[in-house]
Order: sequence, then structure tokens, then C-alpha cells
Amino acid sequence: MTGPMTRPMTRALPRFAAPLALGLVLAGLSLPEVAGALVRALGLQAGAPVPAGRLAWLARHHLVLALGGFLLAGGAGLALGILATRAAGASLRTSLDTLAAAAQAAPPVVVVALALPVLGFGAPPILLALAAYGLMPVMRGTAGALATVPEEVRAAATAMGLTPAQTLLRVELPLAAGPILEALRVVLVLAVATAAVGALAGAQTLGTPIVVGLQTQNTLALVQGAAAAASLAFLADAAWLMAASALGRRLSP
Repeated sequence: MTGPMTRPMTRALPRFAAPLALGLVLAGLSLPEVAGALVRALGLQAGAPVPAGRLAWLARHHLVLALGGFLLAGGAGLALGILATRAAGASLRTSLDTLAAAAQAAPPVVVVALALPVLGFGAPPILLALAAYGLMPVMRGTAGALATVPEEVRAAATAMGLTPAQTLLRVELPLAAGPILEALRVVLVLAVATAAVGALAGAQTLGTPIVVGLQTQNTLALVQGAAAAASLAFLADAAWLMAASALGRRLSP
């Protein structure tokens, strides 16, 4: 007879396990041999494959571009979210919300197309699109998280002699860190997933095989590019979750 004390303990999988597994599976699918076998098995037209070395080179450029857009969106979103919760910027909250919503309402492809005549081809248009697309989640996440900090905590910090800037850095932001980091995680994944549209502006990303595949009816290149882009997004999510988990263990008593 087995009772509650003798049942085997089951340990929940870490949060990063699922995106890590999906990322690795999709990375395998993007390899020329695997993607080629899948395309042939489905009876689709297969053209010339993208060599694994070329795919890795595109992935590095894709990631650099995505991280650039993430840093722009994260930095601007944090700054505007903090501003919206300060006394000096409280009157601007509605305007900032409207601005962020309008920036995200325009699809990145549209932003890239509109920016091309001004910024030219290459990285600048897609960086602008990524920054605009990721602005709202970070700004609203930051403002919402800071708004949950009890007023009594701020008053206690002031009574201890902390300046407003010190209160923000030492008290408010640490207490609001959880929701802010979650918003940044969402924006990171969005940036990595969306950076593929940079190929439309001539940037070298994992969207390049997708565009080439569509233009030349090369289903194999299209599948490789799509699988690699999705893999990079899942792996970025897993990396963020692993870092957050390691940081949480280090900070826990």
C-alpha cells in the first residue's frame, strides 16, 4: 500500500525547458538535410538549400539587429514608464499611452516601408520598427509595476533621507522588478521574431532565405529560414528565463 508519504515526488520542469526544447527542434529542422527530407516527404518543390554555415552567419546578424531594437525599445519604454509615474510627468500619461499605442498599431513592415525613403536600406529602418513595436509593452509594464509600490514605502524612504532618485533606484525599481522584467522578456522575443522583416529593407537576417524562397519558389530555403527564425526566438526566450532563474537563485536567502 502506498500512502501520501511513499508516493514519488514529481519535480516541475523549469520554465525555460519548453522554449529550449522547441528552439532546438526548430534549429534541427532548419538544417539542409532535415529540411530537405521534410520538403520532399511533403511532395513540395525544393530548390537549392541554404548551407548551414550561411544560416549561422545570418543568425548572428539577425540576433545583433534584434538586440539593437530590443535595447532601443527597452530603454525608451523604461524611461517613459518612469516619467509617467513621476509628478512631473503625470499629466503626460495619456499622451504617452496614445503615442505608444500608435507606435505598436503600425505593423513593422509598414514602418520599414515608410522609413526607407528617409533612412535608406539596411539596419536603420528595421531598428526603428523594432523600437516602435516594443515601446508600448515596456512602457505600460514599467508604469503599471511602479504604480503598485505602496505609497507608505516611498514615504518611509523619504523619511530615511533618500532623495527621489535614490528612492526610485533603491526601493521602487527593485520592488517592481518582476513585472518589468517580464515585459522586457516579451519585447525581446518580439524583437527576435520580428527582425526577419529586415530582409525587406536589405538587412541580412534569417528573413533573407524566406524572401528569396518566395521570389524563386524555393520551398526548401523558405522552410529553412522560417524554422531558423522561429528557433532563434524560442532560444532567446529560453536564455532570458534561464538567466532570470539563475539570478533569482543567487538573490534568494
